[in-house]
Amino acid sequence: MKKILCLSIALLICASGCGKDAKNVIKDFTNKVNNTKSYTLKGNMEIYSSEETFTYSIEADYLKDDYYKVTMVNQTNNHEQIILRNKDAVYVITPSLNKSFKFQSEWPNNSSQSYLLGAIVKDMNNDTNVSLEEVDNNYVIKSNVNYPNNPELKYQKVTIDKDGNLKKNEIYDEENNLKMKVSFNDIDYDANLKETDFKLEDYIKEEEQEESEEEQTPNKEEEKKEEEKPKVDSDGIEERTTCTTNACKEKENTSCEGDACDEKTGLLEDTLYPLYIPNNTYLSTSDKINTDDGNRIILTFGGDKSFVLVEEKAKASDEFEIIPVYGDPLIVNDTLGALGANSLSWTKDNISYYLAGNDLTSAELLSIGESIRSETITVSAEK
Repeated sequence: MKKILCLSIALLICASGCGKDAKNVIKDFTNKVNNTKSYTLKGNMEIYSSEETFTYSIEADYLKDDYYKVTMVNQTNNHEQIILRNKDAVYVITPSLNKSFKFQSEWPNNSSQSYLLGAIVKDMNNDTNVSLEEVDNNYVIKSNVNYPNNPELKYQKVTIDKDGNLKKNEIYDEENNLKMKVSFNDIDYDANLKETDFKLEDYIKEEEQEESEEEQTPNKEEEKKEEEKPKVDSDGIEERTTCTTNACKEKENTSCEGDACDEKTGLLEDTLYPLYIPNNTYLSTSDKINTDDGNRIILTFGGDKSFVLVEEKAKASDEFEIIPVYGDPLIVNDTLGALGANSLSWTKDNISYYLAGNDLTSAELLSIGESIRSETITVSAEK
């Protein structure tokens, strides 16, 4: 009888205590993340903006003592960018342009990050009102988030299975609209990474390598020299082509330069306007300025929240270019940009944008930048 009674008590205790509450699930997951010296993860991220959805494949590497490397590839246009943090600085690298923004920044520790394990754990532990529910045999943990540059993002729902594996993280706004979702496909908590895996030099083209390639292709150099030789007629007289405006008009993006057509590869045909403009703010001037290889469009907005928007074709640098920025990296719709104290820079659809305004908050800069679409609209200047 005593054995039966003891067994019943044991079963009762197990029934009431074996199930995990939010505190225990968070504690187990926190220990799992904090105990790793380095990890790698792979997944997909979806960002929901108005009626558009932007999808990235994402890979993140982490090494204890604040080494990070996040590779993001836009699934629509295959545009690749990397956020790199090492002992020197934080960089946003765009390999296709051979350029990088360089930040003296506290990223990623100064904001929530939906795809980094330490940031997810930090948000869970910072919320005194964290909640848990069981959905489809998984634990779903709800906690507040902290996005200073995007205050519309209010809370996250983190899904962890019964084996402690992180499955996804969803970010919502105050109206409970899903704004961002990261699905985790694979996480290696014992990645054995080293500091040498986080070098900026890995993304810089070595001149010696380029010279070596040129030495290995002498035939191409000879072909180039042959093409550059002046053409002669049957009498041995050099043929010359007289450039006329009409002749150049027949070729796209060209203009007359002396006796030849000068090809302009950086011409912007259309002006792109923001669909969001702060109240009591208006377009005052629109200027198109010619440059060495194309043009530059400068839009000036006046009023209570005055700002300037500059647009020009993105051009790859011959040598790796590092652009210093005082601010933080952040996502602008479907690309990574650089947010400064009063400015926002980013490249989208092969167009570089620079937005600046002393009267604008970070949230307003981001709202204006994200409202610029590929389609054009007509905007009248204030008279």
